[in-house]
Amino acid sequence: MAVVLEGGCRVTAIRDSEPTINGTLSVWPQVGRATNASAISLRTMEFAPGLSPGFRNRECDEIIYVLQGSATILIDGWPYLVRPETGVYLRPGEILTVDNPGPEPFVLISSQCPEPVTDEEPLPPLFTAPRPTRKPSTPLVRLADRDAVPTADRWYRVLVNEEVGSTQVTQFVGSIPPGRAPDHFHNYEEVLFILRGVGRMWAGDTNTPIASGSCIYLPKGQVHCVENTGDSELRLLGVFYPAGSPSVRYEVQ
Repeated sequence: MAVVLEGGCRVTAIRDSEPTINGTLSVWPQVGRATNASAISLRTMEFAPGLSPGFRNRECDEIIYVLQGSATILIDGWPYLVRPETGVYLRPGEILTVDNPGPEPFVLISSQCPEPVTDEEPLPPLFTAPRPTRKPSTPLVRLADRDAVPTADRWYRVLVNEEVGSTQVTQFVGSIPPGRAPDHFHNYEEVLFILRGVGRMWAGDTNTPIASGSCIYLPKGQVHCVENTGDSELRLLGVFYPAGSPSVRYEVQ
């Protein structure tokens, strides 16, 4: 069940609500215009074993993180073998098809910016790239290949940004040690997904517990803080729009 904190900050679980099912794909929407976000979205995409339909990303940047499983994703027919802890940039107009060999589900965390107004319509699987088309630059970024940028007692690693081709959206993974940092705010709209650890999400004077699988929406300008209440690292995935640096934040005086 969703918890709504001060200012419209929203916290849900990875599979809250009933999913929409198309072929092998089940989708749990977490954040979007339907939940009062201005432009950004967050959804859980789970692919059962087999070949999925194709899904066209029409006019938005779609930023994806591989959470669980290994599969071949086909982007406009070009195949890429992907594993967990990989960021993927899907350009506007591209078609995504997933070939999951199984046996486990293949799980993605997706953000679209700005979120499409109309629902995606499934297409036939696209698993052959047009010829003689030159293969585009890789849309994949592995977390292990990105340098950690320290910020005080924390670090972050940027996955998807303008280096990969997305000038509108930034995707990063961040590490938070035990404790609570000062309250702060950002001049962008942001979604978070908790990858590991336990803590509390603070929005102003309100708070709620968070743990692995928690999905969080932060409106632009909302004062907030992620508190790590455990005794080891809390790690999170963040996506924000418009793009920028994860190190930029404004503390409350």
